[in-house]
Amino acid sequence: MTDHAHDLEAVREATDRLLGATGKLDDGALAEPSRLPGWSRGHVLAHLSRNADALVNVLRGQPMYANSETRDADIDRDAPRPLAEQLADVRASGAAFLSAADEPADWSRTVTLRNGVTDPASRIPFRRLAEVELHHVDLGVGYELEDLPEEFVTRENDFLAERFAGHPDVVPTTAVTQDGRLWTTGGGADGAPVTVRGTAPEILGWLCGRRDGTALTVEGGSLPSLPPL
Repeated sequence: MTDHAHDLEAVREATDRLLGATGKLDDGALAEPSRLPGWSRGHVLAHLSRNADALVNVLRGQPMYANSETRDADIDRDAPRPLAEQLADVRASGAAFLSAADEPADWSRTVTLRNGVTDPASRIPFRRLAEVELHHVDLGVGYELEDLPEEFVTRENDFLAERFAGHPDVVPTTAVTQDGRLWTTGGGADGAPVTVRGTAPEILGWLCGRRDGTALTVEGGSLPSLPPL
C-alpha cells in the first residue's frame, strides 16, 4: 500500500534539493536551454510551479488544468521571469501543495488527472515527487539520474514498467539489473521477448525518455522504442 505521508516527506526533501541547486544559478542561466527539447531552464521551473497548482486542484476534486492550451500558455508566460521570482514561485506553490495534502482526506479515493487518467489519491504525492526529481535532472545543473535516491529509482521504474505493460507497440520486455532487480513491460506487440540489462538509473533513463539506451545491453532483439510520456 502506498504510504502518502512518506512520499510527502520525500517531496519536501526533493524540493529543498532543487531549490538549493537552482539558487546557485543566475538570470542568464535560466534562459539557457534545459535538457528538454524547446524548453529553457525557466520553462522547467515554471512547469514545476504550475504542476504543484494543478495537483492541488486534483486533490480538491477540480480539473487538473482548464485545458492543454492554458497549461502551455501559463508555462510560456512564466518561463522568462528572473531567478528570484522563479524560486519564490516554486517554493510557494510547493508549500501550497504540501499544505493541501496535509488536509484530512480519504486517501483511498480515486482522483482524475490530465486526459481522463485516474489514480488513487495516495499516488499523487509520488507523482509530484517524480516531477520534482526528474525535472531537477532536466535542468542540467549537475544532478543526474545516478544521484536520485535508490528508492525513488526503483519505484519510478515500477511505475513506468506498469504504464507500458501491454502496449501495442512494445514487444514483451524484461529489464534486469546486475543485483537482480527486474521489471517486465510491453507485451502488446508481436515479436520475440527482449531482455534489457543495465543499472537501475540507466533503465530509468530509457523508460522515461531521458537517455537513448546505448549504455544498456539488449538480448533477443533490438531495444524497444517506447512511446513518449
